[in-house]
Amino acid sequence: MAADLSGTPLVEMRDIRVAFGGVHAVDGVTIDLYPGEVVALVGGNGAGKTTLIKTLSGAHKCDSGQIYINGEPVTIDTPRDAKEYAIETIYQTLALAENIDATANMFLGRELKTRFRTLDDSAMESAAREVMGRLNPKFQNFKVPVNSLSGGQRQSVAIARAVHFNARILIMDEPTAALGPAETAQVTELIKQLKAEGIGIFLISHDIHDVFDLADRISVMLQGKLVGTVNKEDVTKDDVLGMIIIGKLPGEASSTELEALHE
Repeated sequence: MAADLSGTPLVEMRDIRVAFGGVHAVDGVTIDLYPGEVVALVGGNGAGKTTLIKTLSGAHKCDSGQIYINGEPVTIDTPRDAKEYAIETIYQTLALAENIDATANMFLGRELKTRFRTLDDSAMESAAREVMGRLNPKFQNFKVPVNSLSGGQRQSVAIARAVHFNARILIMDEPTAALGPAETAQVTELIKQLKAEGIGIFLISHDIHDVFDLADRISVMLQGKLVGTVNKEDVTKDDVLGMIIIGKLPGEASSTELEALHE
């Protein structure tokens, strides 16, 4: 089901600029994200995509520009600010505590307590099972340390943690990096479920195949600037490679330039 792009975006980042010592890492970029949509943010190393998304996650302040959440201007200076606006980041490292189980990871730093101020293990496990039942019904390994889980299962735990705490906007950094085909398929199913729940996802990826499997729209950056945003259905992989490598929109690159991408 395609996302509805007619209403108010979940997120709009407008004319965002970030400079480091005179170098414009992000130079006047405007992108948006709608409920139930995946927007892939792609570009080569140094394109500025990570810096741009860090301004949304609260990891880095922008020098100028404005972020809107549900149409309202907001200020995001810290990761805590981002969480206040239901923005959660799933880092490539997943930031899981390896030696504790899935439930403990989900509630790490936000544990539920009984009225006697002890840990309410049963309430936390029940909540973990409820959210995981929606996202990945096959997941049953609630009692084992996460370092014994597969890559796809670990991704499930990190996503469940974000969703349980009411994320509406997810930033996913290379979610299928180092995963095999079966685990990649598992993450693909997770993302479909998140979309069905109306969650918007910014997907940072180097993998053009991932991008075409998962994204609805693709925003391409090159040297700090936005080359453009295209609907996946309207472009080929060569079109997107042309945007990433030579900074030209679909239809602007010559056949010779596109052929050179494969040399």
